[in-house]
Amino acid sequence: MNTEKIQRHNERMKTQKKIVDTYIDNADIERGVLIVITGNGKGKTTSALGTLLRSLGHGHQCALIQFIKGQWDCGETRFFAQTDTLTRLSMNTDFTWNSQNFTKDKMAAKAIWQQTLPFFSDEQCRLIVLDEITYMFKYHYLKLDELLNALKNRPIQQNIIITGRAAPKELLECADTVSEIKAVKHAFNQGIKAQKGIEW
Repeated sequence: MNTEKIQRHNERMKTQKKIVDTYIDNADIERGVLIVITGNGKGKTTSALGTLLRSLGHGHQCALIQFIKGQWDCGETRFFAQTDTLTRLSMNTDFTWNSQNFTKDKMAAKAIWQQTLPFFSDEQCRLIVLDEITYMFKYHYLKLDELLNALKNRPIQQNIIITGRAAPKELLECADTVSEIKAVKHAFNQGIKAQKGIEW
């Protein structure tokens, strides 16, 4: 790269730094955030667990609530079992298309939701991950208003991450950060088997 191009690059980076510094200076609100990770692509839970790992790394008390996926022997389940600052709850009913039992699944969803509610009033719990909870509203297992109320009344420093496809618009509207993961390609659709350490 010639000297002129390097100089132009450096000028662009100076301008970019000014923009970023302005955002940093203007961000003076200190409170927890609501993050929604939705879309039909792979990586929603993976993203949430990455943030969970980050929070645990800072010694924060956290809760991981897993809807649907509870019966899998996942690598993250094994890893997080070694962490005493994480509480993990699971429906333990498997994927809804496997269980094929509306009444049983709805009862399991309500039971785990009741176990989850105390975390929303626990000031020591810095992060709650509600993994795949969006399906609970799609299938009418849980009432969205109950979640919205819990989110509204939680401790001010508490962070929430919600994952799952087709997140309701009410959740998107009250979220601080929304990421939509788009499916471009997926190995499974090409006949490649799911593998340990990647899918679970």
